[in-house]
Amino acid sequence: MPRAPGCPLDPAPGLAELQERAPLVRVRLWDGSTPWLVTRHAEQCALLGDRRVSADWTQPGYPFDSRFLQDHHEEARFLTAMEGPEHLRLRRMIARPFTPRRVGQLRPAVERIVDEHIDALLAGPQPADFVGEFALPIPCMVICHVLGVPYADHDFFQRAIRTLTSRDVPDDVASRSERALYRYLARLIGRKLEAPDDDLLSQLATERLATGELNRHELVMLVLFLLVSGHETTASMIALGTLALLLHPDQIAVLKGADGPGVAGAVDELLRYLTTVQPGRRRVAVADIEIAGQLIRAGEGLILPEEIGNRDENVFPGAGSLDLRRDAGEQLAFGFGVHKCTGQPLARLELQVVFGALFRRVPTLALAVGLGDLPFMDDGLGYGVKEMPVRW
Repeated sequence: MPRAPGCPLDPAPGLAELQERAPLVRVRLWDGSTPWLVTRHAEQCALLGDRRVSADWTQPGYPFDSRFLQDHHEEARFLTAMEGPEHLRLRRMIARPFTPRRVGQLRPAVERIVDEHIDALLAGPQPADFVGEFALPIPCMVICHVLGVPYADHDFFQRAIRTLTSRDVPDDVASRSERALYRYLARLIGRKLEAPDDDLLSQLATERLATGELNRHELVMLVLFLLVSGHETTASMIALGTLALLLHPDQIAVLKGADGPGVAGAVDELLRYLTTVQPGRRRVAVADIEIAGQLIRAGEGLILPEEIGNRDENVFPGAGSLDLRRDAGEQLAFGFGVHKCTGQPLARLELQVVFGALFRRVPTLALAVGLGDLPFMDDGLGYGVKEMPVRW
């Protein structure tokens, strides 16, 4: 559904109209299927936490958001599309680097990366592209450090990931990018087996692959999933969050003020107010479910767009306004239930460090163009701004 002209940070008005109508409504997808759209926060949480609801996209009735995913879902099994023992087994393997304690140990490195990029921004020419010079490289460098993927290769894998996740790219082009990424990661795994380092990929290769707990295909897909999810959504949040604050200078004062909720609370509100995951959480019922006066039958698809769950007035009064003093702890940006984002502690750390430092060190940061001149990405899995010229 298209967003309203001049309101790039708000959900599509059509979604809000459906939320007003009912907590569950039928919608029609590209393939003619008619899954349920779940429009309200309470029902989204209830269904995301229900064992009768599955994220497994091999289940009949799963509501794919594109033909490419529908045609390639059997070989491209991602962690977010698994259930039961298989999901738990793989999730446990990657959990250790993303515990709050381990993530906390990364804070000095993240602070150094952020400060270096602020230094480079201030020393460079004006206007500067905030996305290319700041928002994108920071989370990319961090996830490369955690995984053990060479940051020097970022131009290659960022282009390939962007191609792979875009709805507007022909299937054969997306397939070539998928194969290129697969080969790249398979070669990298081979190098880690020969010369392991202190990173997650080395750990998985030597402790899980070498012992047979993982096969090579599973490891490639797991690392690909972490590489995609570990930098694209955080980069979009850095750019969109900065844009939202520039458009609401009173909230910058709250962020910097001693009487504010602190940067952690501010980040929760930014996560509630903005949305980077575009197609909504996709699920399918594996048994009959009665909820909100509706019967969802086994085999019927579900779409749960968190952008309107996070704008539900029943949970967040005045939801259409950005208010950094709000308690937004119930926001759904990282999902809910057993599939809640494993890497959320790392994403939170990066966002807290960025927004804690950026406006303190660059208090005169401003857009160098009008809002209507910014190009937004709405053709893929993630929503964001492509370029954002800024001055200071």
